[in-house]
Amino acid sequence: MSKIVPRLKKKYNKEIIGYMKKEFNYKNIMQVPKLDKIVLNMGLGEAIENKKLLETGIKEMALISGQKPVKTKAKKSVAAFKLRKGMEIGCRVTLRGDRMYEFLDRFINIALPRVRDFRGISKDSFDGRGNFAVGIKEQIIFPEIDYDKVEKIHGMDVAVCTSAKNDEEARKLLEAFGMPYRR
Repeated sequence: MSKIVPRLKKKYNKEIIGYMKKEFNYKNIMQVPKLDKIVLNMGLGEAIENKKLLETGIKEMALISGQKPVKTKAKKSVAAFKLRKGMEIGCRVTLRGDRMYEFLDRFINIALPRVRDFRGISKDSFDGRGNFAVGIKEQIIFPEIDYDKVEKIHGMDVAVCTSAKNDEEARKLLEAFGMPYRR
């Protein structure tokens, strides 16, 4: 029984490694940057009053990622927000391996084109160490979410962590995967 290899993983092994070696004059294949992980984070501040909102957020995150999310808790108390330390206020998923490649493929080719008035992603969303983060305003851009069953629209953060040493390497790597940057 052969295992199905994700499309972007095949593309990385067949095309992107050679492209990156030529582009940055790497001598060794181990120098070529690769994807380490993708972290999805959903902050649900309204979950303080409505616990059901947190549960629906977790279900939606599980549908989007294909993996069970972890609840995130408040690190400190903030009286103005009626928030106490340890309260559950969101959820997070870390994707690695095949799931990571499959999510990135769906994100780039299916979800992002469904964003209203989409003109590309900003090239300034890198952190200086080769990691890329983007915020999404609506979870309904993912085809796994049934629009009719959504109670409340909320956003999420998508952080793509790479082994690149700088932003230029990471930008070229994600560009090779098909990330639609703004011109």
